[in-house]
Amino acid sequence: MLEKSPEAAGSQFGLKRDLGVWSAAAIVVGTVIGSGIFLVPNAMVKNVGSPGMVFAVWIFGGLLSLFGALSYAELAAALPQAGGEYVYLREAYGPLWGFLYGWTQMWVAKSGSIATLASGFFIYLANFRPELEQVWVTVPMPLGSSFEIHYGQVLAMGVIAVLALINYFGVKIGGNVQVAVTILKVGLIAAIIVIGLGSGHGTVSNFSTSIAAPGGIAGFFAALVAALWAYDGWNNVSMVSSEVRNPQRNLPLALIIGTLAVVVIYLLTNLAYFYVLPADAVASTTRVAGEMMRRILGAPGAGAVSIAAMISIFAALNGSILAGSRVPFAMARDVLFFKRVGFVHPKHRTPSVSILALSAWACVLVLSGRYDQLYTYVIFASVILYGMATAAVIVLRFKRPDMPRPYRTVGYPVVPIVFVLGITSLVISTLIKSPRESLVGLGLISLGLPFYFYWKSRRQD
Repeated sequence: MLEKSPEAAGSQFGLKRDLGVWSAAAIVVGTVIGSGIFLVPNAMVKNVGSPGMVFAVWIFGGLLSLFGALSYAELAAALPQAGGEYVYLREAYGPLWGFLYGWTQMWVAKSGSIATLASGFFIYLANFRPELEQVWVTVPMPLGSSFEIHYGQVLAMGVIAVLALINYFGVKIGGNVQVAVTILKVGLIAAIIVIGLGSGHGTVSNFSTSIAAPGGIAGFFAALVAALWAYDGWNNVSMVSSEVRNPQRNLPLALIIGTLAVVVIYLLTNLAYFYVLPADAVASTTRVAGEMMRRILGAPGAGAVSIAAMISIFAALNGSILAGSRVPFAMARDVLFFKRVGFVHPKHRTPSVSILALSAWACVLVLSGRYDQLYTYVIFASVILYGMATAAVIVLRFKRPDMPRPYRTVGYPVVPIVFVLGITSLVISTLIKSPRESLVGLGLISLGLPFYFYWKSRRQD
């Protein structure tokens, strides 16, 4: 008897539901908390001027993210399929919008985020070995030629490759790694909070300090953009919906518990920062956590923050590869992407080709050094798609009223409407502040249209 080829075998297998509620919640917490909490308070206080306003922005951004999570909870429970927003946009508005989201995630948004996180891992490592920033590696080429790449790029690509292999061999393995690293990360951040609040090196008078800042609506929205960047990622667990056990119960729980946990962690961390540091000190350093710990424990304290940041980035990176690879996989399964990307490994039951493809492209972006710029370009369009995905809760209530909804959004329709209004305000603010970048981002995404119509025609053949 002839054996089926791996590709033929893979087409008959589905992904395996191996993730429990805590693995799913760890994807939310672990993916959201990357390097942002160590960096963005600097940008926020520069825009709003005082600790009190910084906390107001964190709370507003947290509520906005929670409203988004509550809305996604209904969608995830009703449509527990691989791809997350890709599925929600497809079902609410048609395959074109799902494709544009997936196209953006694969080529720029998710791959650029992975490249940024991996490069950030090296930046924090260089705090311990500054000489590594001067090291270049010569790569031999055919015909006796060669080229040089920075050691940081080599390390970043190596970290991506290791995590890609971990997730290649099973979602349960990737999920267990996510849980373990997230627990370690939260523990280290908790230690930073306890040391900051309990060291005796702070004073409550710091909460009354202020600096000159733009303030007003413009300053608030500029700070909110920074806060939402730090909150970004709570939606990632929806991408692995087809691999979560009892998704009708566990997906809403993971989204809500994970998002609430992040909000609490962020508020407590900022409480520690401003207890030890006045507003002008926070505004004068991009590495706020490092400066706080340096004042308390000296150089070892700053080093401890670098270790915490590296572990935090590692968890966010693992979660991004685990979740992000399910989007191109879902597109391929709908015959709107390269067929091979829809392959399921017959033994490991993972979207193995999609994991490798996304990770390989992220490595290319690392090598190019242009990931920051590309990611900046597509933020505008990505936010629009996030808003549309949340609005899908309302659209599908009308379009598919009989669809089973094991969880219904608390506060519907106010909750999704408030989230969409918040996103709309950010879109308008970004368009006014950065019109060139916004339009370039739309242009990059529109490059996917010819490919959409090509793959669409193949579906009809």
